[in-house]
Amino acid sequence: MIISIVSGKGGTGKTTVAVNLALSLKNIQILDCDVEEPNAHLFLKPRIKEEVKASIPVPEVDEAKCNYCGKCREVCAYHAIAVLSGNNGKKGSVLIFPHLCHGCGACSLLCHEGAIKEVNKEIGVVEIGEKDHLQFVDGRLNVGEAMSPPLIRQVKRYINPTRTVIIDAPPGTSCPVITAVKGSDFCVLVTEPTPFGLNDLILAVEVLRKLKIPFGVIINRCDIGDGKVESYCKQEDIPILMKIPFSREIAVSYSEGVPIVKKDGSYQDKFINLYLNICGIKNEADSSY
Repeated sequence: MIISIVSGKGGTGKTTVAVNLALSLKNIQILDCDVEEPNAHLFLKPRIKEEVKASIPVPEVDEAKCNYCGKCREVCAYHAIAVLSGNNGKKGSVLIFPHLCHGCGACSLLCHEGAIKEVNKEIGVVEIGEKDHLQFVDGRLNVGEAMSPPLIRQVKRYINPTRTVIIDAPPGTSCPVITAVKGSDFCVLVTEPTPFGLNDLILAVEVLRKLKIPFGVIINRCDIGDGKVESYCKQEDIPILMKIPFSREIAVSYSEGVPIVKKDGSYQDKFINLYLNICGIKNEADSSY
């Protein structure tokens, strides 16, 4: 089973939940798909065994063959190519904007002159490691890169189907999140009982309903803020999987880079029960189809 840990906004405790759930179970693989700011390694401290460079194909134009017809510009949905046709005896030119390119290959495929080939552009690195019996994979996007979904997809290539997979997804509800959770069997939405938390939870719920992925909610720092998140979940028939209190012990443990299950053994039982609850909801959802 693939379980994605999601939050509509950053700072809700998504990585805390992902790491502690992973450490509470057996036969686990954790993927940190928050490739712009991966931090699961700070708590797990895995031994990295392999680093694989990640790249995407971008076009390279042989202007000796190009007749500046503009076909490549027309088929590029992301405006990554500009074609300046020559006139008054001046030679034309083709401009490539690699940071806008999604590596779809349409330009090279549809170039009638065979003037475009694809070259690899490095966008980051995938790290593969382990901690005790826990398998670990994360991605690190190069500074200045505009798009994280291609790297997230390359991280997900290492999913081990023989294990329970936990994906620490990026925050928000945009393309990186969609890429991370696609193919998941269940999503855990981590939120906090504040107006901002509720607003972003509603957005995340809408996304997961569109994707038709079963989900439930964890309320972190549950004893601050107000009761509107709980009221919303009750109104929308969304299961509340777990509540985590606003605790100095948890905050100190987090600041030290120590998972709470390593300091307080009672939390391991809570995260095991969380997993069992997820399995029950998932089985119920499967039987309803």
